[in-house]
Amino acid sequence: MPEVTPVPLSTLTTLRTGGAPTRMIDALTTEELVAAVRDTWASGDDWLVLGGGSNLFVGDQPFDGTVVRVRTSGIERTPSPRSGFARLRVQAGHDWDALVAFAVAEGLAGIEAMSGIPGTVGAAPVQNVGAYGQEIAQTLVEVELLDEATGDVSTVPAAELGLGFRTSVFKHHYGSVAARPAVILSVTFDLEEVGAGEREVVGSQLRRALGLADGAAVSLAWVRDHVLAVRRSKGMVLDDADPDTYSAGSFFQNAVVSASFARTLPAECPQWPMTPDIDPVTIIPLSAYDGVVAPPASVAADVKVSAAWLIENSGLRKGFKLPRSRAALSTKHALALTNRGQGTAEELAELARFIQGRVQSEFGLVLQPEPVLVGIEL
Repeated sequence: MPEVTPVPLSTLTTLRTGGAPTRMIDALTTEELVAAVRDTWASGDDWLVLGGGSNLFVGDQPFDGTVVRVRTSGIERTPSPRSGFARLRVQAGHDWDALVAFAVAEGLAGIEAMSGIPGTVGAAPVQNVGAYGQEIAQTLVEVELLDEATGDVSTVPAAELGLGFRTSVFKHHYGSVAARPAVILSVTFDLEEVGAGEREVVGSQLRRALGLADGAAVSLAWVRDHVLAVRRSKGMVLDDADPDTYSAGSFFQNAVVSASFARTLPAECPQWPMTPDIDPVTIIPLSAYDGVVAPPASVAADVKVSAAWLIENSGLRKGFKLPRSRAALSTKHALALTNRGQGTAEELAELARFIQGRVQSEFGLVLQPEPVLVGIEL
């Protein structure tokens, strides 16, 4: 296995925190990745699989275990069983934005609104990555994975991955473990073949972000260029010269709350109703069927509310930081916690706790962190 000299995780994560691990392995092929992970599991050591490091918040102490870096890459295009679509099978270590650029150049639609998101393809299904109304669940077909429970490699359809708002069966939510611990080896997407010409932008959230009127038609390349511009304006595209990008992106999730709770928030707070399951499947055993099917109960849709608005309207403006701290809210985007240079994980955690407390005291809601926390607590 390609074992390498361990380096501090602060050099490999976008939040720029984290000590060096005891052992580090770079896996350049799927075979190397499977072998490295199986060997690590067999050793009983603590382990961490690292892609782009853009969704990790790592503590300052050395990591007493093995870090396996996923450095596989490659895109394979195959026919889709759906007319007018194409499939892309992508290695887990492939850069996410490079995949989006490839899809746009090939005239394949479905992920262009997720341009500029840092990280690797294998990490994208873990939290059902999304932006401006598009998310992985809309185009994901299947993943190839190495299952921790069995040590076997298998291909699992998207329907079995528990994909929800920024979650999946693979996600280590703060305070809990993944429902299905596994390492993703490759990801397959089904994308629409639309070509290089202009087409109507159907998503209202994307149209608003790009300033487009209803019915407006633009090319995939235009969407990508303008999404990148919007993200840069918010410090959400990695740039070594800009400390606002020393972050894990949105540190707190937009909260999903009940419709009744959403009504307690100020009317100015941006809210987006979540789509309810309006036609649930009801299974009735034939032996119990009496010819009558009860109508489904009416359930109000949950509501997604803007965490950035809650933060700013709890009195914490862009650029806010605690005294003598090297951690601060981004000067461009109130949802990003940034490392202003040589900041420690504890400084960032202290700021995160302060923000949680302020939002809870003002609005009665506890914001939940979006990154995976390793060796650090809030």
